[in-house]
Amino acid sequence: MNKYLIITLKIVVAIILLQTLYFKFSGAQESIDLFTKIAGENEAVMRIGTGILELIASLLLFAPKKTWLGALLTLELMSGAVISHLTILAIVQNNDHLTLFAAALIALIAAVFLLYASKKELPFLSKK
Repeated sequence: MNKYLIITLKIVVAIILLQTLYFKFSGAQESIDLFTKIAGENEAVMRIGTGILELIASLLLFAPKKTWLGALLTLELMSGAVISHLTILAIVQNNDHLTLFAAALIALIAAVFLLYASKKELPFLSKK
């Protein structure tokens, strides 16, 4: 895969993950409402925990030899987001015109490509 495409995918995923952190960490009402629908009284734990994991995933995408781990973590997080939108939240959230769902789907697809591009780094697939 082209190195410029890989860098672009990393940047896109990082932007998607990082732009929501302010809302998660500051306790914005929209974020509280969203995570309350998913986790009920455990909203704060899930909201902050998800934010921490998204921050870690973003950093790992740019760490040498750890892109696969950032991509895998992103894949897991965004799978959860997409499934939550499809089963609990609804695809359109607070009249957002599909913004959150589309962002999660884009990050998920990009993570799949990044994971594939870094398959030689995967410890459980490498031949030593």
